[in-house]
Amino acid sequence: MVCMTDLKTVQDGLVELWGRLAPFWGVAPTTARVHGWLLGRDEPLDGQAIADGLGTSRGAVSMACRELVDWGLVLSERPPGSRRVLYRAETDLERAIRGIVATRKRREWDPLLEHLAHWRSGLSRDRSRPGAELRRRLGELEGVVSLADRAATSFLKGGLLPRWGLRAMVASAGRRRER
Repeated sequence: MVCMTDLKTVQDGLVELWGRLAPFWGVAPTTARVHGWLLGRDEPLDGQAIADGLGTSRGAVSMACRELVDWGLVLSERPPGSRRVLYRAETDLERAIRGIVATRKRREWDPLLEHLAHWRSGLSRDRSRPGAELRRRLGELEGVVSLADRAATSFLKGGLLPRWGLRAMVASAGRRRER
C-alpha cells in the first residue's frame, strides 16, 4: 500500500519537526523553523515572505537568517538592482556539514581548548593532591577535545574525507536505508 502525502503537509511537518529538534542542536526554535521552511522550498525568499509563511515576526526571521548564514546553512543573495535580500537553504550537503563543523569549532572547541590550557598552566605550581588530580583530568579532557579539533581541522582543510568522498558515503547510507 502506497501512502500519498501532499507537498504542503510534508513542508509543514518539516518546519514543525525542525522547531522541536532545535533545543537538541543548541539553536532557537524559530531559527530551526526558518531553516526547515527554506529546506522545503526551491526558490529563494525574502524575509517578509518567510515571516508571513511561518506566522512570525520579520525581526525574528531576520535574526534567524543571520544565524543560519553564519552556520553556512542558508545563503543570502541580493538580486541585481534590488535592495531586498533573498534567502535559500544550502542544499549541498558537504558545504552544509563543513559550515556546521567550522562554526562549532569556532564557538565551542577553540574557546574550550584555550581555557583548558590556561587552567592547566595556572595549576602547574599547585603540588597538592587535589590540584594534581584536577590538572590530570583537565589534561585528559584537553587530549580528547584536541583530537576532535584536529579531526575537524583536517576535515575543513580537505583531509581524509574528500578522498573517501562525502557524497559517496551519503549515497551509500541512503541506499542502505532504502533496503
